[in-house]
Amino acid sequence: MIKYVLYLLIILCYSTNAWSQSTAEISNRQVYNRIEYFFNTQQTDSIYAMATPNFQKNISPQSLAMALQYFYNFGQIKEAIPATYHQGVAGYNITLDKKKASLYLKTDSTFHFDLFEIKDQEISTEKKENIKSVVQKNNALDEYIDSVARTYIQQKNAQALAVGVIHNGKTNTFYYGETVKGDSLSLPKENTLFELGSITKIFTATLLADLVDKNIITLEDTISKYLPDSVAQNQYLQQITFKQLANHTSGLPRLPDNLEKSTKFSASDPYAQYSRKELFSYLKNIHLDVISGDRFEYSNTGFALLGELISIISKKSYTQCVADIITTPLSLSNTLEKVNPKTQQITKVYSATGTEVPVWQWQAFVGAGGLKSTIADMLRFIQIQFKMPEAPLEQALALTRQFTYYLPPSTDIGLAWHMNMVNDVVQYWHNGGTGGSSTFIAIVPDTKSAIIVLANSALSVDEISRKILNTVIESK
Repeated sequence: MIKYVLYLLIILCYSTNAWSQSTAEISNRQVYNRIEYFFNTQQTDSIYAMATPNFQKNISPQSLAMALQYFYNFGQIKEAIPATYHQGVAGYNITLDKKKASLYLKTDSTFHFDLFEIKDQEISTEKKENIKSVVQKNNALDEYIDSVARTYIQQKNAQALAVGVIHNGKTNTFYYGETVKGDSLSLPKENTLFELGSITKIFTATLLADLVDKNIITLEDTISKYLPDSVAQNQYLQQITFKQLANHTSGLPRLPDNLEKSTKFSASDPYAQYSRKELFSYLKNIHLDVISGDRFEYSNTGFALLGELISIISKKSYTQCVADIITTPLSLSNTLEKVNPKTQQITKVYSATGTEVPVWQWQAFVGAGGLKSTIADMLRFIQIQFKMPEAPLEQALALTRQFTYYLPPSTDIGLAWHMNMVNDVVQYWHNGGTGGSSTFIAIVPDTKSAIIVLANSALSVDEISRKILNTVIESK
């Protein structure tokens, strides 16, 4: 099974209840059971409501929602085994779609929690020293970004990290580590390619918005019109609209159940052999338990289908659509699916344990996660988001940022983008991950601020990205 890594840490001051350990353990398990149910049904607001006032004082609903949304991307909790209990804190070994992790929980006598910690079991606390870097620190914000970035790159199994920041009309970049493990001269540069993972979905959503802007389709059109007759006959697909594919409310699952049954399937490169034929074969007989439009469920399947539909409607490959509509007009010469090894440098990629793994290859799922890019290209892609929409591409980009769905307690969904209000401004963000990469992008159009974070390790950059983003927003 595909290996993913998540590190979500929310630690607060412990309360001092003096009740018996046995009672506390029972309470803890009851609270855990409710959290697991709410997690698996993605009811973030219900989880937050179970926190103590002390927790809620220190952690905002937005912070919890942002963290959990990343976690939701990796599927449901399948198993939880009590492992430890010490000073009121219970530890559980959990399995998330075959991914092993640890969850720690401390509750009080009112069946609320004031400590909630989830982390991958493979993450090491051992730190590396003497990290090579190229950093220009011109002010206090740069100093802070550098300090936060170093907390990531100093992890034992982190390899290379590239950060781009736009703030107050200025752009700065930060480069750390090794694109090739053990090669101290392989520091990332502005044109070093990284896997984007699910940030690709923003590009896919832009292609969809372009078709809408050109009046070729509407967001409310049902997708069945563009599917082969044998697939379009499925009554569940006849209810799904393009908007529902792009905002994860189609009812389609995160992954198809025939993914691992595809010819020559490899867990280390899971999408390489999964073609349009396999995707349509799966969709032909799919039975959805959720009515489309009713509930948010992050779906790579939905974006794979959206990419294929864009290809069918445009009568050209997905990657050609990306080139024609986005990357060529914006001169993003290093944003693509297939890398030319003669002219382009892509990082090696590594699992959370530091083992080199393959750069993922793609067929039907390319629209869900198949693009690669560089800091230089992504900063250019961000800059165009700040322009008043005039040209067709600018109109399409603006459409991706319009509200389409509310996800309690505090997240709006556009087309691919997640949106949160922080300090009276709206931030738009998305993250990504593959078997050996982790990425994060966020833009704040009102202040023309943004960050892009790219790493060639499966160790999540989510936590450091949120810290950097929040500080950028607060800085004058």
